[in-house]
This record gives sequence, C-alpha cells and structure tokens, in this order.
Amino acid sequence: MGKIALLVSREEMIHQAHNILQEKKFEIQEMRVIHTENTVMEARRSIADGATIIIARGLQASIIKQYTDTPVVEIVLTAQEMALLVMRAKQIAGKEKPVVAVVGFRNMFCDMAYFDELYNIELKTYFADQGAELPVAVRKAISDGADVVIGGDTAVSIATEAGVPSLFLSMTEDSMRQAFSTAENMEYAMNVEKKTAAQLETLLDYSYSGVIRLDGSGIITAVNPLMEDMIGKTEAELKGQDIRKAAPMIGEEAWNRVFQEGEDYSLFFEWNQTPIFAVLAPVLYESRVDGAIVTCHKMKKKTVTPEKSRSSQKRDNSRVLPPLVQFEDILQKSKAMQECIRKANLYALSEHPVVLIGEPGTEKRMLAESIHNSSVRAQGPFLDVPCEGLSGEEQKNMIFGNRGAVLQVQGGTLLLRDVEELTAANQYRLYQLIRFRVCHGADIGSLRKVDVRVMVTIGCPLSELMEEGKISPDLYYLLSGLELFVPPLRERKEDLLEKIEDTLHDCCEHYSRYHVLTKGAMEILLNYPWRGNLFQIESFCERLILMAGKRSIDEIAVRKLLEELYPERSVGQENKTKQGTGLQEAMQQETVQSLPDEAVKIKELLHKFSGSREKTAQALGISKATLWRHMKKYGIAGEKRLQ
Repeated sequence: MGKIALLVSREEMIHQAHNILQEKKFEIQEMRVIHTENTVMEARRSIADGATIIIARGLQASIIKQYTDTPVVEIVLTAQEMALLVMRAKQIAGKEKPVVAVVGFRNMFCDMAYFDELYNIELKTYFADQGAELPVAVRKAISDGADVVIGGDTAVSIATEAGVPSLFLSMTEDSMRQAFSTAENMEYAMNVEKKTAAQLETLLDYSYSGVIRLDGSGIITAVNPLMEDMIGKTEAELKGQDIRKAAPMIGEEAWNRVFQEGEDYSLFFEWNQTPIFAVLAPVLYESRVDGAIVTCHKMKKKTVTPEKSRSSQKRDNSRVLPPLVQFEDILQKSKAMQECIRKANLYALSEHPVVLIGEPGTEKRMLAESIHNSSVRAQGPFLDVPCEGLSGEEQKNMIFGNRGAVLQVQGGTLLLRDVEELTAANQYRLYQLIRFRVCHGADIGSLRKVDVRVMVTIGCPLSELMEEGKISPDLYYLLSGLELFVPPLRERKEDLLEKIEDTLHDCCEHYSRYHVLTKGAMEILLNYPWRGNLFQIESFCERLILMAGKRSIDEIAVRKLLEELYPERSVGQENKTKQGTGLQEAMQQETVQSLPDEAVKIKELLHKFSGSREKTAQALGISKATLWRHMKKYGIAGEKRLQ
C-alpha cells in the first residue's frame, strides 16, 4: 500500500484538510506546512518516508513535479470557488462590468473561458511560471487598468500599495476534497498496476518458455531470464529495441498480422544459432492492439549417437545430394504462398510425414527441402526418389533394399515423389517404415530399425486416391494430417509475374540478348493457365527468347508460340489436359477476364456492319490496315458478310 502526503503553504489549509477527513476517511498519511524555498527538500523527505503520491498547490506543486519523479496531484480552485471570488470582486469594484485581474500560477485555476459572459465582467489572467515573476505580473495587471486584483499574498500586498482593491485567493474545502479524491483514485490505479506488473514479472521469471513483452509500437519492454539464456542476450541489451530490428527473422508479415490485424502468428526461425518456435499474440484492449507477447520455445537439435556416427562414416553418401533450398528461396509475394510457407514452417517442427499436394512444376520439392533444412534433421541427408515408371521389384530395391534410399538417409529425410505409384506391397513397406520405423530388406525376416522422416508428393488429394484404390486405407490414415497444398502459379499472380520476369531476364543474359515484352504480351502470359507451372514457364521463355526476331516481343509472337507448343486438343477427347491445356481455352479465359475496351468495340462494330472492315474502320476513324492489325492483336475473327 502506498502513502499519500499533503504539503501546503498555509496552516488554514491543514485545518480544512482535518475538517474533510472528519467527514470522510481519505487515506492521507501525512500533512505538513512547508515554506516554498524548502519545497524540494521537504518533498524528498516525504518520499524517503514512503510517500508515493504528493498533494500540493501552485508553485510548490510545479517545483515538486520538476525535481522529483513522484506523481503530484495539484490542488486546483474549482469553478464554484472562482465564481464566489469573482462575484465578491464585482461587488467591491461597484461597476456594472469591472475589469478583474487574476494573478497566480496557471496550475492553480480551473477553466475560466466563459466567465466574462456568465458574470458580466472583463476577466484578465496573469500567470507566472516562477515566484520571482509574480510582482511583475501584478504590476502589469495594475497598469492594464484592473479594477480588482485576485491573487496570493504577493498580489494583495503590491495591489494595496498601489491603491487598487484586492482579494486574497482563498479556497473552500471543495478543491481540497477533489484533490483528495483524485489522489486516492490514483493510488488505487497504481496499486492495481503494481500488482499486475508483479504477477506478470513472476509469470515471466518462472515460465518454462522464453517470453518477450512488446508495447503497442513493437518495442521490447521486458525479457524473462529463460529468453536471455535461450538467445545469449540480456534484457538490458534488448529493452527499448524494435522487435523487427532485434529479431529481423520475424518479418513484416508476422508484424502486420499481429499489430495491424490483431491476430496471433506462429513461426519457426533461428536466433543466434538457436532453433526457436515462436508464437506472437496481440494484447487487445477495447478492440485495439495495445502490445504483444512473444512466447518462444527452444527446439532440440537432432543428435547423432556414436554408433550412428561410425556407421555413417563407413557408408558412401556420395549419392545423397545436400539439400540447399531454404524457404526464402521460394517465390512468395502472394498471400496464398505466404500461407503455404507459414504452414510448412510449422510442419518443420514435427517428425511426422508431410504430404505435398500440387500440380506438376509447383514447388513441392523445394518446400520439402526447406522443411528438412528448418527441422531438427537439417544436419542429416535428404534424398528424393521417384516412384513412377518403376516396377514393384525396382521400387523395393531402390527404396527399401540393402543399398536403398531408406538406409542411405539415416537421420535425415526421404522424399517419395508420386507415392500413389507404389505397388500394394511397397505401400505396406512404407506403412511399416513410418509407423514402426523399421525397414524390410530383401525378405520379410530382414528387419532393420531406422531413423528416417518421410515426405511424399501427390497430384491430387489423398482422399481421392484412396477412393480410386491407389492408396491403401492404412497408408491414407497414416499420411493424412500434415497435408500441404501448393497453389499453382495461376492462382498467385504476384509470383507468376516475378517468375516470368526473372526467367526472361535470365534467358536474355544467358544468350547475350536484349528483348522486352509489350504490355499486351505480358497480359497474355499472366492470364495463361500454365498447368506445368515453373517447368512450363522456363521452357516456354527460353524458346521465346531463342526464336525472337526483334527486340520487342508482342502479343502476336506470344500467341503464335503458345499455339505451336501447346496446341488445342479436340473437345471430345477424353483424359483432357491433366498436365497441359488448349490455347483456345486459355484465350477464352483471358477474354472473359481482361478483354480490352477497344477489342469489345471492334467486335460490336464488325457485328453491326455484318463483317465489313471498311465500314468498321470508318466508324472507328482509322484505316483498314490499322483495323486489321488491331484484329490480329486481339485475335478477332472477321464476321462473315451477309449476302
């Protein structure tokens, strides 16, 4: 419990305080009369005795606020008290509209903006910042023609010497009572805050997680001891820093999600070579983000036993390529891919299998490598094995054999592409590997205990594969859980644009050429479905640059190459374009989505004039040759002339 001290300049104010305390029990522990010249010394004495709030008035209050850090409640004359003084001054002046001068310190008075209208006077205020300025202020009021001066001892004395009527700035118990109430409320709020802070500090100190507290601007305000140990930095080093500068790996996306949208956000990163799983949670106050709490969990690194270390030295790992891809290497300007990578980061914390679902050419392998590199297995090997195009025996030998992939990636990660292509027997072997961590060798009797994390890729949802009988129910239920859908590039326009631009730039540099796409050509590429995603774009762009006959590549050249490389399939053909698409379908989609107004106008006029290009050109105010170029540009066929 804190202590409230009342320090005033007059004895009668102490008497008023006693009268108030007899009416109501305020928690005022100390009341003293002090001289203004001793204000700082007396205030520090009270603080040393345990005062947490000081009640004072005028110059004394200003001095205490200036020279101490203790909260000060100022005794301010109420509007009712000032009204009584003004009415008495008006009676003394004996004028219908007297000039009343109020002299003193600004912090002593209430708002008197409308006193002129309320009491039919001309009120002038003369405020001083220091005691030495008071005589000057009084003389200024007298020279300005004040009929009555209201002020303290100095003001009354100087006004009397000058023969000007004056009133002492006396107060009733109202202002004192209001100050007591304010101080008591302030003390209650401070006690609640101290209690909350103490509870939070205890929670931080004894938490099993590293905790960082942020204010509403993202500035670090507190760090618990466990967090200090976790990252090797002290609270003093981190306090006052913006979390985005102290831990840049958190990133703008996490910042915006927490501080702009008021949602929690989880991610995995390394801080001072320590793998950390962090959850950022906003502190909401009246639907406003008032701060955030960052809870961090230190992840264990995969340890290799001496036995495994010796066996790994004997094993030839020359065939196991080191995984180099990280999450930051993946195109992720789009919201869809940012969410995909956020989930992948979380999956890196698990040891369970991950299922990557996506079209051909999407970043399934890159995501698998990134998950591996962000996991506790990052120091172990990573191997990618295709399941398609192999017989059951070849699958068994390549994956589960004595020199197969499983035994080569001990302590690491195995990625099986197109897992639905595994035979039933090999699906059972995969089930045993994931469920019981054992590997069947050449025969059922040769079981080996292994430590391998499995990831698989598929082209459609697991549930569909099970319904079609391509995945066994046991394997389906074992794999379903950590599924990650990789969105195609056509659903990620920002990533698609970056991929096209980067690929064209790389091709131009590789072949020492300089080509640019027209706006129309780029629109066609952005609206094309690209069922082959990254692979299709790379091969198309290389062919486009190699075959380009001029510096500027327009939409005509782009359309022509698309038609040549990906010709339209017949409408009735079954098994249509699972890995490709007809150009006509793509162009129809493009027309629906973004057909320019100019093209629409041309089509309307051609229809109106029954296909007459001459009349259409006249209506548009252009030549027939220009009309023909526009029709070719937008792929508009001429209307048949009516006979």
